[in-house]
Amino acid sequence: MTLAARVIEHLRGHGIEGAIIGGVAMAVHGIARATVDLDVLVSDARVLAEGFWDPLGDEVQVQVRKGDAMDPLVGVVRCVSGAAVVDVVVGGAGWMGDAVARATPRELAGDVLPVVEAADLVLLKLYAGGPQDLLDVRLLLGADPALRGVVRARAASVPAAVRDRLPD
Repeated sequence: MTLAARVIEHLRGHGIEGAIIGGVAMAVHGIARATVDLDVLVSDARVLAEGFWDPLGDEVQVQVRKGDAMDPLVGVVRCVSGAAVVDVVVGGAGWMGDAVARATPRELAGDVLPVVEAADLVLLKLYAGGPQDLLDVRLLLGADPALRGVVRARAASVPAAVRDRLPD
């Protein structure tokens, strides 16, 4: 079982749903991009609590970073085991939880893990707003022109600043 599968299983054991985002989700949706870690989105801050990750054992090193008032994220938990790195990103907005709820199971490295849909990945990338994120948005939209309509329909629930970044 991969570290990602262990993390997702641990989350589910606590009634927390998570979904793969970032570069790995890009690859699932047909856009290959180099990445050194695997990102999992959750919308439940319980993952930041002391002791939450203890059941993973000593072979998994865990670092919890809580966001501050200026951080758009509630926090990030980095799980490392050998060369495997999984970052659990804690989003606070309700629309992020909706993206996790819509995630679909996909096979990754022999495990079946939930991956956010392409339209939600576009919105998450627009929210992040970095240069690579905005390039990723263009690549996703360019690969599937029909995706733009789904993104626009879902954009009603995201902050206006996110909608404003959507390319024409």
